[in-house]
Amino acid sequence: MEFETKIYPQIGGYGRYNRIVTLFSWFPNFAVSLNLFSDVFFTLIPESYHCKPDLALFPAPSVLGNLSRQAFLNLTVPWLKGSGFSHCELYKYPLNTSNFTGSAPRDTVPCTIGWEFAKPAGLQNNLVTEWNLVCADYWKIPLQHVCFMTGWTLGYILLGSICDWLGRRCALLLSVVFSGLLGIMACLSNSPSAFPFLRLCQGSMLAGVFLSSYIARLEWCDPSHRLMVSMVGGFFAVFAELLLPGLAVLCRDWPVLQAVTTLPLLLLLSYWCCASVFPESPRWLLATSQIPQAKKCLQSFSARNGVCVSDELFPAETLLSEIDEMFPEDVQPEYHHVIELRHTRVIWKNCLILSFTLFIGTGIQYCFTRNLHVYSTHFYFSYALRVLTGALACVFLCVCVDRFGRRGILLLSAIVTGLSSLLLLALTQYLQGGLVLVLSVVGLLSSQALAMLSVFFGSEVMPTVVRGGTLGLIMAAGCVGMAASSLMELQNNGGYFLHHVVFSSFAVLSVLCIMLLPESKHKPLPDSLKDGERQRRPPLFLSRVSRENPPLLRTQTLSADFNRESYSRLVSATRKILAKDAMPLKIPSSTHTLSQAQAPLLACNGTAPDTHEDES
Repeated sequence: MEFETKIYPQIGGYGRYNRIVTLFSWFPNFAVSLNLFSDVFFTLIPESYHCKPDLALFPAPSVLGNLSRQAFLNLTVPWLKGSGFSHCELYKYPLNTSNFTGSAPRDTVPCTIGWEFAKPAGLQNNLVTEWNLVCADYWKIPLQHVCFMTGWTLGYILLGSICDWLGRRCALLLSVVFSGLLGIMACLSNSPSAFPFLRLCQGSMLAGVFLSSYIARLEWCDPSHRLMVSMVGGFFAVFAELLLPGLAVLCRDWPVLQAVTTLPLLLLLSYWCCASVFPESPRWLLATSQIPQAKKCLQSFSARNGVCVSDELFPAETLLSEIDEMFPEDVQPEYHHVIELRHTRVIWKNCLILSFTLFIGTGIQYCFTRNLHVYSTHFYFSYALRVLTGALACVFLCVCVDRFGRRGILLLSAIVTGLSSLLLLALTQYLQGGLVLVLSVVGLLSSQALAMLSVFFGSEVMPTVVRGGTLGLIMAAGCVGMAASSLMELQNNGGYFLHHVVFSSFAVLSVLCIMLLPESKHKPLPDSLKDGERQRRPPLFLSRVSRENPPLLRTQTLSADFNRESYSRLVSATRKILAKDAMPLKIPSSTHTLSQAQAPLLACNGTAPDTHEDES
């Protein structure tokens, strides 16, 4: 039963209630983005820091009392040309020395009593300054990023399947409850080993919040509004990124910022008490044959949209009776799993291609942001550019995708991303700083558009019965791409060149893969696995009939006056009316039996015969 053409118009279409629940589905995007990008401020290394001077390494501490602060640091901390004071070493003098000039014999040793940090951007105290995650312990910072992204990856895979088994609403509430509790526990953690584990668990729950709200929002909308409501959700995420630096300055300490970012998740618990602000998806209920729940949900949508679908007078002409005729009374719910994709061809191919493009779109961003750091080491410069390009990518998709199609814009984004990456890879040392900056910004913009459109495209071409699991697999691939940059930092960027080469090659290869995707612009969402398998790749160029060689036979379009579906509904309604109004037959008298049996139903003029004349 086609949802967009047969069911959606009869419950009010994209009416007032659909707009209200769509509005409430945007708030989870805001809450998730706050918790996702706050990790940047938690692990931000201050621009300058050095070892805290240790008087035990100095033979005559009384001499230091007459020195200025700068002179004192020059005697105790090594100076490195081009980078300032050493981050990880101190001077150690011999016990009996009295020469404290630059030519004095002295050794260098690792820091002994901690570090002195400059004020980091935003927070005055974060994980790095509190637990001294520098020098020998620097590896714990990228490890924390990898743990966080691993949690998101696992959450997308597991909670995506839960969306298909238990429903969108249940998956959202479950994820909100546990993400809020884990966020509170992370606020109270005081160990550099416990915090990454808690963030891993919270990341898995945050993935469920984002995924369930994204899918439900898409399934509440008609084809003409799907793109806009998805991109507005992206603007909510951009707004959260813009708000984070101000929150960091106000909070000052990382536990306070963690508590503030957890607060919106706790506010989402109100969705548990008020089911009308985030209802279950009626499309998913019908696709999984949960007919009683689907009828109740459709009645709720239609009543709040001001449309009546009550089953009172003519059952065959109402939506609910049509559903009864479509499904038998003893139908059992049918749930599907992503493992069933091994029996499909088209769905599995689309899932792999979109996973590949999202992996490229998220993983290659590190190549562009690293050039931004080279151009300017100021934190807020690169942060603002990244947020600005994200907003521009949303605007670009809103303007172009419905006009030129999903596949065409995805192809364009992949081409621009690959070209920008290849030019930076080959010509960085020959280009001026301004051109490097322009190419990096263009590449960052196109890669973010590639990532956003891959997620949206995947949500449209995946069937409803496995949309949670398949879209979870696609987004899990994107998290793997985001974790690739942290893996490079674990090796002190030793494999950056190889990382850049691999992702540039992948971007070029994705151009060929995107041509195999179907087009989903203004098309209904597939509900069953069979619907997903029916999607076919359209031709790259529209073929036009040549005027010089017209076809031998031209097909005539059928007239729209006859509608088979309307005629069948009319026949069904007429039969039920006749069955309801039928009366028991009276036994006629013997004198009138033969005459009544032979009397025609209609007179010659086409009117009913006059019974009064017969009686006379």
